Amino acid sequence: MAGNKPLALKLRLIKAERQRGPVPSWIIMRTMGRVRFSPKTRRNWRIRKLKP
Repeated sequence: MAGNKPLALKLRLIKAERQRGPVPSWIIMRTMGRVRFSPKTRRNWRIRKLKP
């Protein structure tokens, strides 16, 4: 990807980075371990791209 990115793309990348955190432990406990990860956190920069 180019070093010079449009502002809209930068903002989308920043938002995706912020949403990557793990699921809080109290949610895992409350759901009895059924919810262990969020689909938003399972994105690899090479494999699954963000929508343009």
